[in-house]
Amino acid sequence: MTDHTNIATLDSTLVDRLPVYSKTLFDAKATKKLTFEQIAKELGRGEVAVAALFYGQAQASAEDVEKLSGLLNVSKESLEATMMGFPDRGRAGPMPPVEPLIYRLYEIVQNYGYSFKAVMNEKFGDGIMSAIAFSSKIEKEVDQDGVTWANITLRGKWLPYTRF
Repeated sequence: MTDHTNIATLDSTLVDRLPVYSKTLFDAKATKKLTFEQIAKELGRGEVAVAALFYGQAQASAEDVEKLSGLLNVSKESLEATMMGFPDRGRAGPMPPVEPLIYRLYEIVQNYGYSFKAVMNEKFGDGIMSAIAFSSKIEKEVDQDGVTWANITLRGKWLPYTRF
């Protein structure tokens, strides 16, 4: 059996909503047949963080640009001029989402959001989980019955509300 690697590509319906460099990066990624995990290892970052760079949802460092340029054979100058600015987060897709997987994540928050909040408030007090001091990882699990499960870890710094 041959090893088949799935490579995420850019959904053409999103192109107009994303920075110009997104298409360039996704095209280069597809040409080189690289996964976000492989790129993340080269950049020394998490794969979700690297995907966020591609979608324009995170700011690239000079080191990120240097490594992406070399790995993907993309002009360093063009990436420096665009990827190192302040991201315009949250504009990639419509709300509520229409892409089924993204909608299911949205649905999880709709269905369990208040439950998450209640349990977190009981454990940590009045506050919020940061999406800035934040990391995330996605793991694949296959249970003893051969059923595949997705494990998503969201790790955010707890920010207690302050009295003023």
